[in-house]
Formats: sequence, C-alpha cells, structure tokens
Amino acid sequence: MGKIERALLSVSDKSGLVEFAKTLAEAGVELISTGGTAKVLREAGLTVKDISEHTGFPEMLDGRVKTLHPKIHGGLLHLRDNAEHVSTIKEHAILPIDLVVVNLYPFEATVAKLNVSIEEAIENIDIGGPSMLRSAAKNHESVTVLTDPADYSRVAEQVKTSGNTTLELRGELAAKVFARTAAYDAAIASHLQKEFVPSATGPAPVLSIQAPLVQPLRYGENPHQQAALYGKFRDYFEQLHGKELSYNNILDLTAAAALISEFKGDAPTLAILKHTNPCGVGQAANFKDAWDKAFATDRQAPFGGIIAVNGKLDQACAEAIAEIFSEVIIAPEFAPEALEALKKKKNLRLLRLLKNPVAAQPVDVRSVGAESYLQQSRDLKMSAGDELKSVASRPPTADELKAMQFGWRVVKHVKSNAIVYCGPDRTLGVGAGQMSRVDASRIAVWKAQEAGLSLKGSVVCSDAFFPFPDGLIAAAEAGATAAIQPGGSVRDAEVIGAANDRSMAMVFTGHRHFRH
Repeated sequence: MGKIERALLSVSDKSGLVEFAKTLAEAGVELISTGGTAKVLREAGLTVKDISEHTGFPEMLDGRVKTLHPKIHGGLLHLRDNAEHVSTIKEHAILPIDLVVVNLYPFEATVAKLNVSIEEAIENIDIGGPSMLRSAAKNHESVTVLTDPADYSRVAEQVKTSGNTTLELRGELAAKVFARTAAYDAAIASHLQKEFVPSATGPAPVLSIQAPLVQPLRYGENPHQQAALYGKFRDYFEQLHGKELSYNNILDLTAAAALISEFKGDAPTLAILKHTNPCGVGQAANFKDAWDKAFATDRQAPFGGIIAVNGKLDQACAEAIAEIFSEVIIAPEFAPEALEALKKKKNLRLLRLLKNPVAAQPVDVRSVGAESYLQQSRDLKMSAGDELKSVASRPPTADELKAMQFGWRVVKHVKSNAIVYCGPDRTLGVGAGQMSRVDASRIAVWKAQEAGLSLKGSVVCSDAFFPFPDGLIAAAEAGATAAIQPGGSVRDAEVIGAANDRSMAMVFTGHRHFRH
C-alpha cells in the first residue's frame, strides 16, 4: 500500500489530538475536519480543510447532517484494488480517505447526569460518528480508524516510520471500533428502554452487556485459567495498598461488600469471609470488640480471609487484625494510624469502599455455558419487624428477636443450604453449602464447639424452610431457644409442634434466601 494521503478528524474528546494531527501533517497528510475539531487544529497552526469544502455541501440541521455524504463514505468504503470501484469514485470526483479519527458524542456521560432530560439525551446520540467509524472499520484493509486517544501514539509511530500502518494494527483498531459502537448502541438502547418503557415488567428481548476492560488478571480461580476484570469496579473500590487483586480476591471482596452493606448505619460491625461465605460477623461499640466477636466464631477460617467493616477502621482494630494473615480489608474509611499499621504488611490489600456496589446494580447475570446466561433481580429483600410472623406458642424475647434480625442478614449471604447460629450481636456457628440442611446445622454446631462457644440461648437461622422437624430438633438439642426461617413446608405444622414441645420461639419470614 501507498502512504496515507488524507485523514478525517472529528472528535468530542480532543485530548492528544493536536500532537497526533501534527505528526500526520509532518508526514504530508491532508487534514479534513469539522466544527470544533477544525477550530482547535487551526488554532494550533495546522492547515485544515472543512468538511463542507470537501463534500461541496454545507453542514445543516444544526450539524445533524455534515458527514453523511457519498464523498465521505465513498472515500472510505471503496476497495482500492477493485478497478470498478476506483473508476466509480473518479467518475464522481470522490477522493480516498485513508485515516479516520472519530470519537462519539458523550451519550453515556450525558445520561449519567442527574435528572437529564430525554431531549438532551437524544441530542447526544451520535449518528455520523458511528457511521464513519463503521465504514472505515469495514474497509480496514485500506483504512486506519481510531476512536481511542490511547492508540494515537502507536499509529503516529508507524506513520513516521513508513507513512502508513500495518494491516495487523488496522485490524486490531477495527475490532476495537466495532466493540465501541456496540457498547454505544447498547447504552442508547438501555436508556431509551428505561425512558419509553418504564412499566415493562418482562425480561428485555436482548441481554446486552458492554463493559470496558479494567485490567487483565494474572489468572482465574486456578493458575491455568485466563481472567480479566471489566466494568466500573474502580468507581466503587479504591485500592490504597497491597499487590494486585486476583480473580478470587475480587469474588470474595464483592461478597464481603454486599454483606457489610446490610449493616449500613448500624453500630460498628465487622465481617470475615472466606470463599464468599461469612465465617464470622460481630457487632459492638467499637471495631476492636466487633473483631473479637467475629474472629471468635471461627479461629481457623479467617487466615487468608476478607474483612469488611461498616465505618472508619481505627488503629486498635487494625492492630488486632494485623496479628493474622488476611488477603483484603475493606472499609469506607481508614484512620491514618490504622493505615500506617496495616501498610507494614506488603501483600495485604487495603480497599476503600467508595459507594454501595449492591444498590447500583439491581440485577445479577451469570454465565451457564452453552452460550447462555441467567439473569435475575438481585436479592435485596429483608424482613422488617412487622413482617415477621411468630408461629410458636411462645413469642421471641426482645434479645431473641434482635438475634433473629441480626442472623437473618447474615444467613442471606451464606451459600445454601445455610444455617447460622447467633446471638443479638454476633455469629456463633456457620454451616454453609451442604446438600442437607441437617448437615449444615451439624457443621455450624461443630464449628461453635471447636471455637469453644456455647449455643445455649442462641437463635438458629435457616435460609429456607425446615422440610422436616429433625433440623429444628437438632438445633434445640444444640442449645438454640428460637428459630427464624421462611416457612412454607408441607410439614410446617410438625415443625411448629416440635418447637412448641421444646418451648422454642419461632418466626416465619415468608421468603427464603437461596444462594447457589
């Protein structure tokens, strides 16, 4: 291929533009541009040809029509090695355009603003930009196309060296363009769906997920698996210290953030998680005492775990946590002395929770293989006090009710089948992910015994109903005096009878919290 002779530049993001355009001009490339882009280039001393001069047709309709013209798209799309194409563009006085630099109207930024009007949103739907990008990318065999200023330097270097770009680079940039236009269209579709079909209750006809790369990860769950992080993670978490996050770290810390968000505004609460399961949660007048309660639940699992708190982490708690090895600590704020104490551990990741990650994304999406996905609304349901239904002869005491409300927020985040024994301000035993609810209870009891904790007077929390009385009986034998569960079993009467026989209080929530 010959050298790049003509470039079209039309951008909303002008970062790095002037320097790149100067490189093109120095290589003898003619610059064609529009509106504000042309103005910036001229002010930098560059010679620029207006788009209207190039097409012989004025910009019109407040700039809505300026690049939608055969002299633009013919110049981009014609095949350079097709004699008929070459003859046609000569016949119609169409000049080849060899390079396109376009980034789009800031639609995503516009609709992210508070109370943006539909009129403003629609005005920021770019039409000509995506059209030029797609034309150039389709014909990348001959045309270089850029939509990201981060790519200017690579193209500039090749233009300086040879006057053109390699086919390999053009293909890479073309793929990036189609990814960008797909994400742009998905953002528009999503916003207009919310705006024009606000009452839609069924699933969207197409599931569109467009998320930018945040960072490649060293590997996935295991070293032989490739992995990467996409989306807006850094809008919610700021890493203050420690080595790069791993795939498993991210799974665990997002689970920890979801759990601790249940206790926003409560007394100081601290949660310890391992493999996305809570292994201890404590609440107290200060974080050091909350840590002691959480850690006492299980003194083995927290090693290499994830710790989350619902307020400013102080020095006393930080120094206590520092006595064991942890992977990640998450807090909305760290006291300077706490940071100083924790930063002595080079491999410990410290993350500041910038905003609630659960409230921001109301849906869960999961890949199930076979090129298929599951989507569901996020489990944000919690039982208020007046929704709880006391079903046993003895109602719960004030302390039992407080323990129920504490434990119900924890068991919601434990993999099913899930059983949690707790007091009003701490977990005492956690059984997670068992095929049998009775087995989950046995593990929770065993964990409490291993930790030297008494379950006498505790509350047992079950994420789903007890299908038979045996699970409740086992809890009573372990020392529980009250239970909270969804109810709904065909044997509810038998389970209630077993509670009454043992003078247990029992509350039905009316909803379960399965977590697969």
